[in-house]
Amino acid sequence: MDVTAVRTFVAVVEAGQFQDAAIDLSITPQAVSKRVAVLERELGVQLFTRDARGARPTIDGQAFLPHARRLLQAAERAVASVRPGSRALRVDVIGRRLSLAGLLRGFHLAHPETELDVVTLFDSDTALAAVRDGTIDATFRAVTMPGRRLPREVEATPVFDEPLHLFTGPGHEFANARAITPAQLAGRRIWMPGNLPGTEWAAYYDEFAAAFGVLIDSVGPDFGIEPLLDTIANSTTLGTFVSEQTPLVWPVGHDLRRIPVNDPTPLYPHSLIWRTDNPHPSLAALRRHLTSACPARPDSGVWVPQWSRHVRPEDT
Repeated sequence: MDVTAVRTFVAVVEAGQFQDAAIDLSITPQAVSKRVAVLERELGVQLFTRDARGARPTIDGQAFLPHARRLLQAAERAVASVRPGSRALRVDVIGRRLSLAGLLRGFHLAHPETELDVVTLFDSDTALAAVRDGTIDATFRAVTMPGRRLPREVEATPVFDEPLHLFTGPGHEFANARAITPAQLAGRRIWMPGNLPGTEWAAYYDEFAAAFGVLIDSVGPDFGIEPLLDTIANSTTLGTFVSEQTPLVWPVGHDLRRIPVNDPTPLYPHSLIWRTDNPHPSLAALRRHLTSACPARPDSGVWVPQWSRHVRPEDT
């Protein structure tokens, strides 16, 4: 549909005269008539009746008017989405129910004037390609280095180390423990059906399992968080890992337990990744907010994968 013709139609309705609408639009009355006629042919209806008092919308014109106004508003939003300095900041998080979404909410509370467009891409390859191509402005990911190298035009900085908790049902052997150590989990089965090969979270838990002798079981379809909670609640042998700040709600009857893991505390390392030549003004504000709120990683008492200890672009 011709947006210019729709804008002309709305201008005539608001002005009440083709002549006055022409003045408002800085065009001739003939141009107004031509645009309205084109729109009427496209719609197959008459939009105005004209008499000595001016131009009045017909019944069809009245029915079309609210939709025409919404169409113009949508067109303006579409233009604003790519207008320099005005489009929303596009940020990728793995899931809207994870702690990373909470980081963005904190940024939005501190900067309510910043419009955010939050997307959820699945794997790091897709997210990195979207950052490189400019489809998104930034992504939160665990950067699995040195096995992988970031493109030269892409940069990453650590923004959040999140402690892990063991998650069990009431019948599990550790259900009543106030805390456990990774060594106590040696030989225990940790069920994580979402750990797909090639993902950054699978790389994290593979190294954790190798370091502490934990059995990471990814067998079985991943039906989402609710079926996983149901299975864990009814098992005496299965546990899973959740991040400390991941918000979870479950039925009262499940009586699920979140047990901190200490000595050392495994930290899941989140980094913010962005393109260095991205000019979006809100991107710098997001980076400042996250880095200022990110505490320094302790020198002892924690465990992180080897690849998370240095996050930088490739040198070549």
